[in-house]
Amino acid sequence: MGPKEVELILVKEHNGVQFTTSTLVSPAGHPHGHGLALGPSHGHTPVPGEERETWGKKIDFLLSVIGFAVDLANVWRFPYLCYKNGGGAFLVPYLFFMVIAGMPLFYMELALGQYNREGAAGVWKICPIFKGVGFTVILISLYVGFYYNVIIAWALFYLFSSFTGELPWVHCNNTWNSPNCSDLWAFNNSLNDTHKRGVLHLQDSEGIADLGLPRWQLTSCLAVVIVVLYFSLWKGVKTSGKVVWITATMPYVVLTVLLLRGVTLPGAMDGIKAYLSVDFLRLCEPQVWIDAATQICFSLGVGFGVLIAFSSYNKFSNNCYRDAIITSSINSLTSFFSGFVIFSFLGYMSHKHSVPLDKVATDGPGLVFIIYPEAIATLPGSSVWAVIFFIMLLTLGIDSAMGGMESVITGLMDEFKFLHKHRELFTLIHRCGGIYVFTLLDHFAAGTSILFGVLIEAIGIAWFYGVDRFSDDIEEMIGQRPGLYWRLCWKFVSPCFLLFMVVVSFATFNPPNYGTYTFPIWANMIGWCLAISSMTMVPLYAIYKMCTLPGKFCDRLAYAITPEHEHHLVDNGEVRRFTVSCSSLLT
Repeated sequence: MGPKEVELILVKEHNGVQFTTSTLVSPAGHPHGHGLALGPSHGHTPVPGEERETWGKKIDFLLSVIGFAVDLANVWRFPYLCYKNGGGAFLVPYLFFMVIAGMPLFYMELALGQYNREGAAGVWKICPIFKGVGFTVILISLYVGFYYNVIIAWALFYLFSSFTGELPWVHCNNTWNSPNCSDLWAFNNSLNDTHKRGVLHLQDSEGIADLGLPRWQLTSCLAVVIVVLYFSLWKGVKTSGKVVWITATMPYVVLTVLLLRGVTLPGAMDGIKAYLSVDFLRLCEPQVWIDAATQICFSLGVGFGVLIAFSSYNKFSNNCYRDAIITSSINSLTSFFSGFVIFSFLGYMSHKHSVPLDKVATDGPGLVFIIYPEAIATLPGSSVWAVIFFIMLLTLGIDSAMGGMESVITGLMDEFKFLHKHRELFTLIHRCGGIYVFTLLDHFAAGTSILFGVLIEAIGIAWFYGVDRFSDDIEEMIGQRPGLYWRLCWKFVSPCFLLFMVVVSFATFNPPNYGTYTFPIWANMIGWCLAISSMTMVPLYAIYKMCTLPGKFCDRLAYAITPEHEHHLVDNGEVRRFTVSCSSLLT
């Protein structure tokens, strides 16, 4: 009958966290996954004595995924896009792209990480030539972390500034206000420019070439954020799984409280009506569909390697299909719900200052760090409301930043095993790495590059590893094979959607700007270098892999597209996914 493979899975529990220890006894070169198995196959050949923790409770994983996906962009971007693009009519393209691309890609990443039980780079043992895309998403997460922590530091600075009898941004009596600061709103300018920029001292800078020295207040806040993130992650999911009980649930409590207060304000219902007003004629405009597709790509958090990292700590038999449906739906519902909160206050501001709603409706950091604080400042007990609001921003930011950090840490630790023994030190090193820098990084670090990364990821799984094989893996985990709809989306619909988005992203590129400030050419060149540096990981690693594998070109290609645990089949000439003959390739 031939040799048999035996895998012994030992389970132990420490502080409520389960660990699995896999010991493999197998003849050399024997394929993983055949023969007798005393535990589930994990999609890769375990290292003897290898330990991998799993989430202590299922809810820890769900809250971590929800906390990562639901971030500041749900509050400052979706409501504005909905208002700008036909109100309720915007939900038509948004939900359409959610169904054909958002959920399938979300499901794909959760299943990929759970089956292979490794980070964004390690999972590509299923098709080694695509491992570069793993390093692409890790690098993107690293870039995003550089500026996302700054946003959290701003929120912390505003929070500290709110513990006063009178909020400091309501008047021009502060030492940091410029001489021409005004407390008055103008019809053609929602806020006096120098006034609204005073809290962060932006009036002291002329642009990205004039950043000035770091302010000790913001630097101290950033240090506090780094310390909080470090101690949230230094022990892995043992600590982060507990932190998200606060950071992932607090925003919903605060949003509900703010909504209950917001709807009582004069003009609030006008703002909500404008948010929900339906204009189906806007659906004839291509930009509305482009905005919906872009929002789907970024709001769910696919392509950052975070979903792969989080799901890699799941139990092998966890129902990742149900998780994908639940968490992606909650993310979209949160975006929609936050719109009621935001526009109740924007309607109030419009009413109070007798200006059109479109003069106060904006997206991006300006909404949560300028317009919304100004609205809160006019309420009775404004300091209390400001504290509540900025606590929400902190919790929204922290769990999303934790997800990005975990993507980098898990991805590199699974690829470089020696880091497992020094997770605490590695986490600290990873963390110690002005609005103009934020705008530049936000525009380039995770724009076109993230769409490109997800596109290559989808192609690698659907067309090289194979949808049928991927479906077999899912059936092995949850006992249910994905339906025809999911397989069609993975094979055709989602890759075509992503390819379209990459082309549109290049074709409709506009240089970044902040208000009336336009970035210089050299700054845009730096931005493009950042974007290209992550995207080039895909071809560079493919070239490296082809150069280091043994044999002729056809043999190397066979090794490169065959799962590593099946390389013995290439040695024996039994290549399963390499059907084109060498002679046909060379002619």
